[in-house]
Amino acid sequence: MNGKISMPTISANDAASSRSAEDDAARAAFEISSHGRYGYSAIVNRPDFTWPGGKRLAVYIGLNLEHFTFGDGLGAELCPGGPHPDVLNYAWRDYGNRVGVWRLMDLFDELSFPVSVLVNSSIYAYCPEVMDAFRERGAEVVGHGRTNSERQGIMPEAHERQLIAECTSVIANAEGHKPAGWLGPWISQSHLTPDLLAEAGYGYLLDWCMDDQPIWFKTRNGGRILSVPYPQELNDIPSIVGRKDSGEQFAGMIVDNFEEMLNQSAKQSLVMGIALHPYLVGQPHRLRPLRRALQAIVAKRDDIWITTAGGIADYCLTLPDGIIQS
Repeated sequence: MNGKISMPTISANDAASSRSAEDDAARAAFEISSHGRYGYSAIVNRPDFTWPGGKRLAVYIGLNLEHFTFGDGLGAELCPGGPHPDVLNYAWRDYGNRVGVWRLMDLFDELSFPVSVLVNSSIYAYCPEVMDAFRERGAEVVGHGRTNSERQGIMPEAHERQLIAECTSVIANAEGHKPAGWLGPWISQSHLTPDLLAEAGYGYLLDWCMDDQPIWFKTRNGGRILSVPYPQELNDIPSIVGRKDSGEQFAGMIVDNFEEMLNQSAKQSLVMGIALHPYLVGQPHRLRPLRRALQAIVAKRDDIWITTAGGIADYCLTLPDGIIQS
């Protein structure tokens, strides 16, 4: 023994393999959870297509008709923090069903602007005259849960399936056909919502705001459901209730958004949704600037496709496979 310790030699290849194994282990240990519904797709690298008539920008209004429980449950608040029974905020929201929605109907008639009505199914029992009026106008009806005083995303699968079935049945019985589209109350989804909607016969959903084009969602058992863009920025709840924007500011957002997207649509065909609630924009001081904003849009009617969410979904079904990303 000479007292020296011999060290094993490691080749460059062995060292590289070791580092690679360590990198793989590190990546495996830090996997970010994913919804698994769609992959990444840069909007600038997608196949080109046009909307009907060669148009490049599709514009639609999603009008939320919502009904709330009295004395409990969720609801947007004009003055937060009041105890139940919260008369002030309940009555403020109910103004939309009693007054605001009728003012908006007049505005849409004036401008010949079609509308997708996103309806809590309890509206049919509470104010059937409203739905009768929209039916006479040929409005699209979109499922929006039973009431906006609950969230479906926290429900067990069986309860959520029952909620979807109840809402669908009420609408189908009143309208003579099932709704094709869905927006969850409070934009609430469980991990299974797209699967349950597809299995219930829905063709599209509106809850995800991550794109300016429709995309396909994967659902279980090899199915799929279309996601049509629905805005959270161009939406009067986050704008007026959340950020405390004025009616003028919200209307200005609509015009700025429209003008910018009209320019952008020269490169890609796009969808611009406008999300409205009658208890907010049906107030007289907000209705006036909203009118001016929508007038600016219809002035460009020959250059755009003014449609409904369902019209967009139906047209996507006519496009060749691979045009709409997944």
